[in-house]
Amino acid sequence: MTTAAPARSRPVQRVTAQPGFSRWLVPPAALAIHMCIGQVYASSVYRDAIQVHFDASHTAIGIIFSLAIVMLGLSAALFGTWVDRNGPRRAILASTVFWVSGFVIGSVGIFTSQLWLVYLGYGVIGGIGLGIGYIAPVSTLIKWFPDRPGMGTGMAIMGFGVGAMVASPLSTFFMNLYNGGAPESGEVHSGQSVGFLFLTLAGLYLVMMLFAAWIVRVPEAGWAPSGFEPSNSKKSSMISQRNVTANMAIRTPQFWLLWIVLFVNVTAGIGILEQANAFVRDFFRGDDGSTVIAAAAAAGFVAFLSLTNTLGRFIWASTSDKIGRKQIYMVYLGLGALLYFSLAAWGNVSMALFVVLAGVILSFYGGGFATIPAYLRDLFGTLQVGAIHGRLLTAWACAGIAGPLIVNSFLDAAGGEPGTLTASDYRPALYTMVGLLAVGFIANLLVRPVKEKFSVEHSPSSDSVDTRKPQEDPGRDTTVTPAGPPPVPVAVAWVIVGTPIAYGFIYTIINGAQLFTN
Repeated sequence: MTTAAPARSRPVQRVTAQPGFSRWLVPPAALAIHMCIGQVYASSVYRDAIQVHFDASHTAIGIIFSLAIVMLGLSAALFGTWVDRNGPRRAILASTVFWVSGFVIGSVGIFTSQLWLVYLGYGVIGGIGLGIGYIAPVSTLIKWFPDRPGMGTGMAIMGFGVGAMVASPLSTFFMNLYNGGAPESGEVHSGQSVGFLFLTLAGLYLVMMLFAAWIVRVPEAGWAPSGFEPSNSKKSSMISQRNVTANMAIRTPQFWLLWIVLFVNVTAGIGILEQANAFVRDFFRGDDGSTVIAAAAAAGFVAFLSLTNTLGRFIWASTSDKIGRKQIYMVYLGLGALLYFSLAAWGNVSMALFVVLAGVILSFYGGGFATIPAYLRDLFGTLQVGAIHGRLLTAWACAGIAGPLIVNSFLDAAGGEPGTLTASDYRPALYTMVGLLAVGFIANLLVRPVKEKFSVEHSPSSDSVDTRKPQEDPGRDTTVTPAGPPPVPVAVAWVIVGTPIAYGFIYTIINGAQLFTN
């Protein structure tokens, strides 16, 4: 007697890991996708070329990046539940389609001189890919690393910082290639070279993101790493033993307190990052308008900040596993406020002091991004942490607008033209960041454990219907790739993602050294 097949158009496959699968194969998948979408932080490399090509204003070209960041936050919020319900592979594939299509459509816009196509492609469609790709591996890593969730998510989100470190020199190389050489002094790359760069990046990212989708797996229900026993773990009132759905989480004060925390931390970091090149030169400008910082040294400062931003994502997130998430955010926000105040008051006294203060501040910026998923997991459980994380990322979208707006508004009010600004022109913006960080510090202090009435176990509702599928079958997927033993050895996967990481770090260290040699 045979059993009737399920009424589906194609057989359901699983991406649940089988016995013998190493959890250390999942971080390379997460790093691969985050390295690809992290390219958005390297868009300044070709910004001037696009601006000249379209004969557009700074604001008109800046909209491209702003659209991408806004769409990242919105798509992460809108598709977060879908990502949790359908698993990491389908999410990575969806991200791949949007992200790669964004580059292709953007290139068509450049070749045809239609700026609106660049808005639509890279800004809107690519931004959707950014949001889905950013949250795709988060909940999976938390499930694979219940003993070290901060380290697990830190490894993935570190890849976002690495993505810019790799994409910046890579983009310059290809633009020089397609431009017929580096542009002469005072000139920029041709728009055509940027168009071909977009197509090249689309091809490279397509391969890397498909590789990530191919090797990713989710653990079986009830899986735990060897030697890990949750009941024997150190108990903390801040770590919930229950689950809260995404729809219920946004009704809690804890969600909105963390929204404020993330918004403040990101706003303060972008305050430096967005103006990094001019920031260091203006801070050491004399009354006669001259600066002691050469252009090469300023570029080295930007590279240095990229490095500290990236390292902070892994180091501080891993540290949070030891001292707790609430405590590490007290460091990010409390110590961060003191460092910002010191930078404003005494940063121009010593170049070494300026570099150290800015580097630590940017490490807190990166650490805040990497720690927030584990903080959410502690408070709301693992059931829909990806969806909750997605909704919280709307704070990033808002901060991406607020941070540059605060700094640029004060600089505009100072009335100084580029090349004439000094440290005193930046101080009002920096002191404003100190005040914002103080607000974030207070918000973090107010975070308490989530009340049991918000959990799935205590508040059955229509939300629980949506959560049955991921609860009962978190690894179910309809893609063709079968699960089973690791598709590639762990060492091979790490070499594949480790090679561009090493390239990015070496290039950034060499470039950053110019800060101290010029």
